[in-house]
Amino acid sequence: RRWLLSAAYTDTKVWEARKKDPQNLAVLAITMDRTYDRNLPVSSLTVSQFVDNISSREEVDQAEYYLYKFRHSPNCWYLRDWTIHSWIRQCLKYGAREKAMHTLKNKVQYGIFPDDFTFNLLIDSYIKDGDFKSACSVVEEVMHQEAFNLLSTQILSLHALGSYLATRPQLTVLEERALGASLLICGLKQDNTVGLSAQLLGNALLGKVEMLKGIHAVFKGMPLFWGRGYLDRALAVMERVAAASGDVKLSKYTLDYMNELLQELSSISDTDSSGEESAGEEDKKEDTVDEDDQAEQAKLPQYASRFKV
Repeated sequence: RRWLLSAAYTDTKVWEARKKDPQNLAVLAITMDRTYDRNLPVSSLTVSQFVDNISSREEVDQAEYYLYKFRHSPNCWYLRDWTIHSWIRQCLKYGAREKAMHTLKNKVQYGIFPDDFTFNLLIDSYIKDGDFKSACSVVEEVMHQEAFNLLSTQILSLHALGSYLATRPQLTVLEERALGASLLICGLKQDNTVGLSAQLLGNALLGKVEMLKGIHAVFKGMPLFWGRGYLDRALAVMERVAAASGDVKLSKYTLDYMNELLQELSSISDTDSSGEESAGEEDKKEDTVDEDDQAEQAKLPQYASRFKV
């Protein structure tokens, strides 16, 4: 079966054949513990040697502990790029992929900031298992690092995002925000059918969050533009493609998704309007948004009309 990444790209022979520095992990562990006990810094090369010499699932757990310890030491800035790559490879090799995901999601605590190639290997492993939700979780971390530099990373990420959305999952607001931001930032890297469809869908999902929770819920903790009007930007993408004379088109799936999203928002808006008089003061306080957010919400009928045109 063919995959997005070639067999040569994911082949481990070259990595396994690299020159290694054999070490006894028990001795390394004792050395690091004694060094920490004396309040002295542990060398990043010592941590690298420990990770490189992992030979079992149990040793992966030990390495996680020392990555955490190193991150909270004076030398924390000096964790080597190759150590991060080796850590992810060792997790994949010894069936500890959940450890790789855990340290990636808690990167501030472990210092795990992978490069493009390392991200690709992890995303690819989830795609091959059909676990598109987890693949999208990795893509979310790529988005936070704004690391969509390689074309291969863009293709893998968009494939994972599209495949996950095709399953029609029930998404929370936070999940919609993460998927929307990932689609938008990755889509901006490509000016073709795939990229523009991703931009439309990303802006639409972020626009939904903006309509429901306000603009602050959109950009907080995200590398996104602070300006209001994400649904407006989604429609602008659609109108730009419609006015273009080239071969670039938007996918039918994306347009259908946009249509359903606008219908859902309209029904929610109607429900909120009908229940406004009977709502209690506490409920009103919980759903309070500022005047600019309310002004943006009032534009929803205009957006729905623009989409139909």
